[in-house]
Amino acid sequence: MTAPTLALIQARMSSSRLPGKVLEPLQGVPLIVYMARRAARAKRLDGVVVVTSTDRSDDPLVDTLETAAVQVFRGDLHDVLRRYAEAAAAHGAAEIVRLTGDCPLIDPAVIDRVIDARRASGADYSSNVDPPTFPDGFDTEFFTRETLDRANRCAKLPAEREHVTLWMRTKAAGLRRTNVLALADLSNLRLTVDYADDLEVIRQIVALESPTHPVDMFDILRILASRPEILSLNPHARNEGLTKSLAPRSGPTFHGAKP
Repeated sequence: MTAPTLALIQARMSSSRLPGKVLEPLQGVPLIVYMARRAARAKRLDGVVVVTSTDRSDDPLVDTLETAAVQVFRGDLHDVLRRYAEAAAAHGAAEIVRLTGDCPLIDPAVIDRVIDARRASGADYSSNVDPPTFPDGFDTEFFTRETLDRANRCAKLPAEREHVTLWMRTKAAGLRRTNVLALADLSNLRLTVDYADDLEVIRQIVALESPTHPVDMFDILRILASRPEILSLNPHARNEGLTKSLAPRSGPTFHGAKP
């Protein structure tokens, strides 16, 4: 049996900016369930697993996922890189898509493009975040199991343990990387959930989707073109969590996916 290609969605209840956001209702289901179901529509994926922590604060998240029949893995609360490596090993994954649980509008077609880019190039790592041209909230990273295991062995800095792919994108890692670009630079669009106003933006967008046709990126762009006032609701900077995490240390600036 061929080892699977899995999307691992990191999520926890103890978000510092909007605690419990992953269980906020969205189109009649918890946000994390809505996102997992969207990701599962990617044609190149064999499965989706939410990777959360063993901390008691994440018990309600696990209960919700199990009730919704979404696969879940529990690991270290703070060492997210180790959590990913253990989840990949537990499920026998050969290839891993990394997603974060605050991106409910993740586009299955974008996931497939990032997967195809790595496979076509033979790279160790592919993404659409280095540099970012897709909307904030469409961040997708894809790497081999060997790359993940090497990162787990070699990454030492606290920020590299917290932000799963940070070490992979360093010069010292020496990985072969490739990046997928959008048709235009849409990186200024904020479609992720860190604050209550972010959640309101997402709710206004999905309220306009058809029950039989979940919105894709182009549907979202059409909605925002006709309702530009929606984007005025959440004027926050991209990747604030990553920027804050890296602030105490000197060194190169990294673009890309959020913690």
